[in-house]
Amino acid sequence: MIYLDYAATVPMLDEVREAMREAEEKFFANASALHTPGHLAMNEIEKTRELLARLIGAEPSEIIFTSGASESNNTVVRTFEGCQIETSPLEHHSIIEVAKVYRGRKLPKLYSYMLANNETGEFLKMPSIDKSEYNDSLLFEAKDDWGHELVTDRRRGYLHSDLTQVLGKVPINVRDLGLDYATFSAHKIGGPVGVGALYVRKGVPFKPLIIGGNQENKRRGGTYNTVGIIGFGTAINRVLKEKTWARYDTEVRKLRDMLAKRILAEIPGSSLNTDITPGASLPNILNASFRAAEGESIQLYLDAEGIIVSTGSACAAGDTKPSHVLMAKTGDAEVAHSSIRFSFGLSSTTEDVERVMEVLPGIVKRLQQISTIS
Repeated sequence: MIYLDYAATVPMLDEVREAMREAEEKFFANASALHTPGHLAMNEIEKTRELLARLIGAEPSEIIFTSGASESNNTVVRTFEGCQIETSPLEHHSIIEVAKVYRGRKLPKLYSYMLANNETGEFLKMPSIDKSEYNDSLLFEAKDDWGHELVTDRRRGYLHSDLTQVLGKVPINVRDLGLDYATFSAHKIGGPVGVGALYVRKGVPFKPLIIGGNQENKRRGGTYNTVGIIGFGTAINRVLKEKTWARYDTEVRKLRDMLAKRILAEIPGSSLNTDITPGASLPNILNASFRAAEGESIQLYLDAEGIIVSTGSACAAGDTKPSHVLMAKTGDAEVAHSSIRFSFGLSSTTEDVERVMEVLPGIVKRLQQISTIS
């Protein structure tokens, strides 16, 4: 099998799998318990918190563990219920859909812009935000019903970024980016599915999404997924030790660009939805369209050849509507319907590209021949 869907999920690393097996035996206790096994489990959780904080330039106390990026995104947006919420039309559905439900008119305003898009890999321009202090009355109550402090500063705007696709691919410093909130997911770097994190800068508004426990300093209730968090920490540790972003910028980018150039040269009617100019996009994602060839059909034909790709975000799989990202970018439904996302990882090889180009031109030609689109 040739796996080129790393943007959807990275296969679990061997060292992560081994660390989680060991954790099941050694750190099985409830991490919130006061006994020794509980303390040992909590120590491991705190190690992961420190590792992630080091990787993104944050303080450990600013990290909250969640079930994944969608929960983290929902938590941030729902904190600003009734407030002005501005998002890019290229955001993940876990931002766009929840913002439709909870946005209002009052201040302060939340801006939510992902740093790099999950379908095209292209970097987005962060908005300019007025963060000046002001003397208006607080628009959040001082405390919520559970006694959580909701706001300690009075600013007109706050910035959140979904950094799910970026982690491990490029260097990240949340302070340099001017972020108040940031979202992460373990399975994008070879950790387990079902574990994520949310960066919340000290002093910004925050309301817990999941209530019913004192975990995470009362910011996210529920029994800790200790084994999963340990797996996340193991994956983060590899990123830190290997500085994986350097390999992505050289080895992986070379493969991505090789495929892009061969598609354009060898497949009539092809075009790129990803700008592969250095610095314009993540080094591992390539989104391409093939005129008069339906994307899902291409995906299925490639799958039959043992080549795994996607037609866009895995979270939108089964949705027959054209990609909202490509519609916002191109306004062309045909381009959106005929798109394929190839995404590479650290295990990808030149042979993978060669195999794709052995079969892809023939698949596209066959579909174009039977298409009703001229």
